[in-house]
Amino acid sequence: MSRPPLHALQGFLAAARSGNLSRAAESLHLTVSALSHQIRGLEQRVGLRLFERGARGVKLTEDGRALFERIAPHLDAIEHALQPYRARHDDALTLTLMPSFASSWLVPRLPRFLAAHPQFELSLQSNVAVVDLQRETSVDAGIRFGPGQWPGVQAVHLFDDWVTPTASPALIERLGRPTLQTLGQFPLLGASGGTWSAWFERFGGTLPARFVATFDDSENLHRAAAEGLGIALGRMTLARPLIESGRLVPLFDARLKAEYAHYLVYPPRSHNHAGLAAFRDWLLQEARVYAEAEAVVTKPPATPARKRGGRRPR
Repeated sequence: MSRPPLHALQGFLAAARSGNLSRAAESLHLTVSALSHQIRGLEQRVGLRLFERGARGVKLTEDGRALFERIAPHLDAIEHALQPYRARHDDALTLTLMPSFASSWLVPRLPRFLAAHPQFELSLQSNVAVVDLQRETSVDAGIRFGPGQWPGVQAVHLFDDWVTPTASPALIERLGRPTLQTLGQFPLLGASGGTWSAWFERFGGTLPARFVATFDDSENLHRAAAEGLGIALGRMTLARPLIESGRLVPLFDARLKAEYAHYLVYPPRSHNHAGLAAFRDWLLQEARVYAEAEAVVTKPPATPARKRGGRRPR
């Protein structure tokens, strides 16, 4: 029996880890058609069906899982052994980050970085899934929103985030503007527990028994609020562009510090990446300017503010 081609095994691992042929093909610099051909050839070679294909991607079969567990450690060991000899391209930088953060915060600022460093080739991979930077060697670094501690990576704090109730001008016109004490009587977006509970505990009022709608994606939450569906506890990093465009209005001066913060993260292999070093210096400066500007409007009051005159929703 002939030996299976190494590139087919690499394609198999990439597809198994990402669960998506498009992302796997992109990471290998292949077309989806070429990757699919490799996987079909491997399935014919071993005489087994390795993936179940569905509308949302691919999933390993039981046989595919068994093959993955047998070959992954060996190919990873080869990749690790070759890492010191891989040609470095310090003028190319690949970053992974959340789509919402990319569109609302980073992308509007990137022209300044590229103007100062025109020699760099920057590749952004926006994905809601956390990328394993130790395994995905094609990715140099990432920007994450979280506790600041992840295994196997260096985390550099960029800035904290703050939340405050936000609503569309149309909703305010229709229902009036709540006070801190009447906020729970208005249609709220989200869920009990978590940040909303912390908000009511900090600033008073009564947590409602039910919420209008819940979302598993922050960007959709803010868009729903902008469309007038209800009041969202807006995260300022994501809500700021909507506020500046007039689609969202902060309802109070009060702000609550978010549980998590924003970090630049990178694996040990990127420590000496000259392109990353330049990007990190620029990013820290941008983060410092942003944090100083937000500090003017994000300092919570010493005691809960009580406003008068807000109409209750009809």
